[in-house]
Amino acid sequence: MTLRVLSLYEGFFAGGARILHSDVVAGLHAGGGQAHAVLSLSAQARRDATVQFAHDDPRYRRLAAAGVEITALGGTAGADPMDPSSFRELDLHRAAEAISQADVVLSLKEQPLGLLLALRAHGLMPSVPVAACLHRSDPTHSGPALGWLREAAETGLLTATTSCARSTDEAYAQHLPFGLDRRVVPNGIDIDVFGPAADDFECIALRASIGIPLDAPVVLLAARFDAMKDPGLFLRAAARHAAARPDAHYVLCGAGMTHDNAGFASLMMDAAAPADRVHALGIRGDMPALYRIADIVALTSAFGEASPLCLLEGAASGATPVTTDVGDAAQSVEGFGLVTPRDPDAIAAAWEAVLHDRASYRDAALAARPSLSRGRMIDEYRLAIESLAERRRLAA
Repeated sequence: MTLRVLSLYEGFFAGGARILHSDVVAGLHAGGGQAHAVLSLSAQARRDATVQFAHDDPRYRRLAAAGVEITALGGTAGADPMDPSSFRELDLHRAAEAISQADVVLSLKEQPLGLLLALRAHGLMPSVPVAACLHRSDPTHSGPALGWLREAAETGLLTATTSCARSTDEAYAQHLPFGLDRRVVPNGIDIDVFGPAADDFECIALRASIGIPLDAPVVLLAARFDAMKDPGLFLRAAARHAAARPDAHYVLCGAGMTHDNAGFASLMMDAAAPADRVHALGIRGDMPALYRIADIVALTSAFGEASPLCLLEGAASGATPVTTDVGDAAQSVEGFGLVTPRDPDAIAAAWEAVLHDRASYRDAALAARPSLSRGRMIDEYRLAIESLAERRRLAA
C-alpha cells in the first residue's frame, strides 16, 4: 500500500531548509512506496528585501516536474510566521481536506504548525500523525512559532520531530516534553548535481559574465541577506583580505544580496569593501556552476545554523569550506574545511591559508564527496515516515 505524505511549507522562497526538504520529497516520491504532496500556506513571500512568487521558485518547479501535487493557500509569507488567527475559513477547509487525504504530515520547520492549531481550534483537524522537520540550532529566533511547537507537542497534536543536526535536536529538546519521539537525520546533497566542472568552458563563461578574471581567486557566500548570515562580517573580512590580495574576487548570492538593497549597500560602505571586486548577484538558479568557480565557500553566520547545505554543496564541487562555529558546521567540514572565530582578520587569514595550499584543500574536499551524498538521508526519512504510519495503523 502506497503511503500518502503531505508536507506543509510556510511558503516557497529561497533558503536551505526548503532546498533540502524539497530534495527529500522529490527523492521519496520518485522512489516508490510513498506518494508525496505539498500544501503551501502562501502563494508569495516578502522576505530578505525581495518579493518571491511560489510558482517562480526553483523548488516549486522541481517538485511540480517530479509529479508532486502542490496546493497553495492565499496568504503572503513574511518575516513573521502566519498567526493561527490569520487563516480564512476557506483556507482552513482547503487545508483540512488536504490533510484528511494523508497518512502522515510533515511540517517544514515549526512555522506551519500555526495552521494545524487553527484547524484544531475550529474542530477541523483530522487525526493524522504529524512530524516537525527542524532546521535551526537557535529555536528562540522562531518567534511565536516556538510556542506553537511546544503547544502542539504538549497536547498530542505533534507526534515526532526530525532534526537535520545534533545541535538542532539538543536545542529544541529544551522546549519539548519528555518522551516525544525525536530523530536526527543529518543533511545530504545530490552529488550528481554538485560536483567539479566536467570542462573549463562553463567556468570560463561564467567568470566572464560576472566580470571575474580567469585566474582570480574567488570567495563565495551563498546566503540570504539576514542578520543570521551576518553578511556584514563577510564584507569586513573581504575588505581585509582584498587589501593583501589585489587579485581576489568576492561573490555573494541569495535573496537580498544585491547592490539595490539599501541595507546591503550600507554594509558595503561600512566595510569599505572594494566595489569592483565584490559581486552581489541576488537569487541565482545556477548554484552548481557558481560553486565550481569558487575556491572557497564561506559561511559567516552568527546564530541559528544547523548543518548548512552551502558548505556541503561547495565541498562536493571542489571549493573549501571556511565557516564560523555555528550548529553542526564544524563537524560537517571536519577533514576538508576550516573553522574560524567571528573575527574579520581571522577569517581573512583562513581564506589566505586555503589559497596558499589550494591544491591540497581541493583534493580533500573532493575526496569527501561520497560521505556527503543524499542517498543515506532519503533512506532515513523513508524509514521515519514508515514508522509514523505504522504507529497510526497500530493505534487504529
